[in-house]
Amino acid sequence: MVRNDAAETLRGEVPVKMPGQKLVVTPHVSIGKASELALIAGPCVLEDLDTALKIAETCLSICRRLGLPYIFKASFDKANRSSIDSYRGPGLEPGLAMLAAVKDTFAIPITTDIHAPEQAGIVSEVADIIQIPAFLCRQTDLLVAAGRSGRVVNIKKGQFMAPGDMGTLVDKVASTGNQRILLTERGTTFGYNNLVVDFRSLPLLAMTGCPVVFDATHSVQLPAGRGKISGGDRTMIPTLAAAAVAAGADAIFMEVHPEPEKALCDGANSLPLAELEPLLARLKNLKQAAWN
Repeated sequence: MVRNDAAETLRGEVPVKMPGQKLVVTPHVSIGKASELALIAGPCVLEDLDTALKIAETCLSICRRLGLPYIFKASFDKANRSSIDSYRGPGLEPGLAMLAAVKDTFAIPITTDIHAPEQAGIVSEVADIIQIPAFLCRQTDLLVAAGRSGRVVNIKKGQFMAPGDMGTLVDKVASTGNQRILLTERGTTFGYNNLVVDFRSLPLLAMTGCPVVFDATHSVQLPAGRGKISGGDRTMIPTLAAAAVAAGADAIFMEVHPEPEKALCDGANSLPLAELEPLLARLKNLKQAAWN
């Protein structure tokens, strides 16, 4: 499955076409070649069930109107917050109960992240996609445990990783016999408290054979840019998302919230829910123009 020549390609000619496979998440939701642009979206972290249900319902309604596949995302725990005082989430068992309620209410696929190998089994009972956080993307035991769950595994590219080095991480998951793998670009460390996106990474990541996701909201994050909390510039989300679709992204990942200023995590780089539909409509049209 994995092609390991992406690092060499970075020094030479970048392929024009995206070769990523089609990955079936559920019978009604696919990501990748010949599929519509998929949306992975939700709040950064679960706050309460009512908020999660409201966000999921709104995102699903928008995607249905636009004919786009939708996957709900939220974390039950954010183990890598900037400060010991930061809100981390409801925890494993209460969080999975909320995610199960969202899944059952709307019959939609769910994704959430894990931080320890022992979480993979219990999380796989609810989540259709297990997400590997960017800071943990090289952790072999975590990747293998996620692969053994049998669920789709979404590996977020570390801020410290070159796209050409991601093939070895794909190999770790694939060693379990699980080849249902997504790769997500979320920006690269650029000096202090800032990220930059090199859009050459999208075709390079696709050379692994995996569908490629672009995280449009973490890419505008300013890590620890406000001391004990991270900052961000949400005004740049549409620009980066459009560039990613033009470059061939198979799915867009966005953290959304009805009132980002009141969000308990990553509000500065979350898209206001009211701005989601016009942006998605633009991205859908852009993908059709660029790749059909």
